[in-house]
Amino acid sequence: MDRSDRFYRIVKLLREKAVVTTRQFTDELEVSLATFKRDLEYLKSTFNAPIEYDRDKGGYTLTGSVNLGPTFELPGLWFNPSEIYALMTMRQLLADIQPGLLEPSIQPLMARLEKLLDRSTDYRLADIENRVHVERIGGRAPDNATFQTSASALLERKRLRLGHFNRASGQHTARTVSPQRLTYYRSTWYLDTWCHLREGIRSFALDAIGKAEKLDDAAKEVSAEDLEAVISAGYGIYSGKDVLWAVLRFNPVSARWVAHEQWHKDQRSRFEPDGTYILEVPYSADEELIMDVLRHGANVEVAAPPELRQRVAARHDAAARMYERHSA
Repeated sequence: MDRSDRFYRIVKLLREKAVVTTRQFTDELEVSLATFKRDLEYLKSTFNAPIEYDRDKGGYTLTGSVNLGPTFELPGLWFNPSEIYALMTMRQLLADIQPGLLEPSIQPLMARLEKLLDRSTDYRLADIENRVHVERIGGRAPDNATFQTSASALLERKRLRLGHFNRASGQHTARTVSPQRLTYYRSTWYLDTWCHLREGIRSFALDAIGKAEKLDDAAKEVSAEDLEAVISAGYGIYSGKDVLWAVLRFNPVSARWVAHEQWHKDQRSRFEPDGTYILEVPYSADEELIMDVLRHGANVEVAAPPELRQRVAARHDAAARMYERHSA
């Protein structure tokens, strides 16, 4: 049993019993009296654990509530090494996804956990930082201030005033929105909202928001069902309620990779006798789907619907003409 586990067991025994003798502690923890004394002193000095020896009762007791009151700095919050590793790994993953997102708020907790880890095992925080890494290829990072303001308004259920840049049209618009959720999609953060200008559900890339201001007005609430019906019904980040189904036919070689990929949560798939892989995915706007189809080149054919097949074929023809023109 390592030291963090012993801390947990000491508090657990004190919760379960009104009085715990020294002999009960050393037997349960399988440690010497000196080790138990050191653990007890660490709990009291580092965490202000309200543990005292009652001479009349002949054992140790909790003199105050472990769950309430200002004297216990980590009220009821005890971790063994594996749990500390999990927390720090999650923190490292989030730091790689959005640097600085939680640092001001959780740094005191991380410092305490690191101290526990240092005293409990031979591993250090640097081991986790060096061995957990997220590569954000192609991601577009938002401004930290924009992210913090958006996240704050989202959690506090307040409206936001945004300055948004539409890259497709090249136009800047001012929007007042009610944030519903943050979505991390393909290494990029999006804010799913109710847009009060368009009177509908809209999703905004956070990196395209030039300025975000939290308002005092309460956010309009949109049900999870309505949000899913618009945001998640079609393919990719492009939303819409009018859904079509694309039927894609991958050759046997490409199928070895694509068969293990998830293109959409509602996708349907099957293998043909010749090894061809058929993938069916719903979409409402086809731009992102077309881009994903094109990256597979001649290894995939759009079987249906005809409109999507024609649009993909036209993109291939345009690319071929461009290469012919530049090679002439």
